[in-house]
Amino acid sequence: MKRSTFIKTIGLLPLIPTSMQLDHLQKVASTFANTELMPVLFIGHGDPMNALLDNPFTRQLSTTGANILKKYKPNVILVVSAHWLTQGTFVCTNPKPETIHDFGGFPDELFAVQYPAIGSPEYADKTAELAQEIQKTNEWGLDHGAWTILKHLVPAADVPVFQVSIDYHRPMQYHFDLAKQLQSLRRKGVLIIGSGNIVHNLQLSMGNLRNNTGKPFDWAIEFDEWAKSRLDDRDFQALVNYEKRGSEAKLSVPTVDHYVPMLYSVGLAGANEELHQFYEEITYGGISMRCFQVG
Repeated sequence: MKRSTFIKTIGLLPLIPTSMQLDHLQKVASTFANTELMPVLFIGHGDPMNALLDNPFTRQLSTTGANILKKYKPNVILVVSAHWLTQGTFVCTNPKPETIHDFGGFPDELFAVQYPAIGSPEYADKTAELAQEIQKTNEWGLDHGAWTILKHLVPAADVPVFQVSIDYHRPMQYHFDLAKQLQSLRRKGVLIIGSGNIVHNLQLSMGNLRNNTGKPFDWAIEFDEWAKSRLDDRDFQALVNYEKRGSEAKLSVPTVDHYVPMLYSVGLAGANEELHQFYEEITYGGISMRCFQVG
């Protein structure tokens, strides 16, 4: 599989400190010993410029990340991002994932950002063992659905990171069910993050994005509030079957790429496990920044 199959990347990853590699090898040398149950996050990542901004959203990410790192000390982070779409489901085994600038039209300052976390081939291999649907590849890095939020959640970039792709050709139920097969990773020190947006209509929001304005559209408010209630009620199957919401669903989820990561986050939740929604906002009229934590 050629890297060009996925994306044209920009820049090279800086050299990884040897001490970080050795520390990670010591952690995996315990043959994936059991840990306390790691939480799961869903982050509505929104505008890539958030990587550089200081605003209520990025400050909340910083607070959430600091609390998780202090309390749980994850061995590794697994990200399911809206921006790695494939035919088939893949896990990246790259030990030195590049920072992928998979966008255009942004300031040079954003293209200069690097997130120098190492990868984790060992944990990627373990992930592939859990589900026969998952294939391995080293032809990926960290796309902006991962590094723009990790820059605030884990600013030191001292926790290894790897990604699992979204098979864009599969139905919603497939993703929800696949997530359940990965639940055991939470007992192996893996912090799993879904990165997308519950409401994401970029086409109708583009004018507001260019002008940095935008009153939320009525349909965006209605669908986001519906999703909020379903999360509170733990009615995850309704979220899988979101299309039954009709016209507001079609407007809020015109393409499924940004919606699917949320299904992985709820699919990883245990029975009766606490789900805390810690941020909500609709930006540019039609992009929901809703975030939540499981556990």
